[in-house]
Amino acid sequence: MEKDRATPFTPLQPSAVVHVVDDDSSVRTAVSRVLRASGYNVSQYASANQLLENLPVAARGCVLLDLQMPGLDGSQLQEALGKIEFELPIIFLSGHGDIPASVRAIKAGAEDFLSKPASKKVLVDAIERALKRYDGMHERHVRLSTLREYFSALTPREHQVFALVVRGKLNKQIAYDLGTSERTIKAHRHGIMEKFKAKSLAELVSIAELLGILNASANN
Repeated sequence: MEKDRATPFTPLQPSAVVHVVDDDSSVRTAVSRVLRASGYNVSQYASANQLLENLPVAARGCVLLDLQMPGLDGSQLQEALGKIEFELPIIFLSGHGDIPASVRAIKAGAEDFLSKPASKKVLVDAIERALKRYDGMHERHVRLSTLREYFSALTPREHQVFALVVRGKLNKQIAYDLGTSERTIKAHRHGIMEKFKAKSLAELVSIAELLGILNASANN
């Protein structure tokens, strides 16, 4: 794997790494030059297998992937990465693409499908869209991780109350179901809101949906 350093650049977001996968060294060099000049860091891979053997770390970036390559082709690499829940968005850049191929790639989750040679503007615009998608996914993952920590901090009784509250049950109904007082349920409910830093019942329901608790509760 060849790694190229970016020229000095100070982006608004953390500098992104574009992973260029293409068996044509001249294409890798030309594309990498454009990307470095646009402020991106670049890692080059001469084959799909080379990327699989040197999987990028979980850092802000995307994959710029050729379609037709010897051995494992771009579509097969996309499928392999999908099976391991690879998080970086994929942009296809191919001189052999056709409409059916592009449709299959997009349906399989690719961010974009570009034809060679792509202009600098088209290339950078596609990368920025991919990075925006990555940022959104990363933000969601961070939030989900935080919410899981909050959830694990609940007491066993708070877990029960939480599951019933997000189903829309009133305090008195929950008290009856759990064989305790309404005052106790109010105290538990207040504690749950504080632990999740939630300001409303609607926000608590949204949190339950993200955690998958609401569906689990509904099936009980």
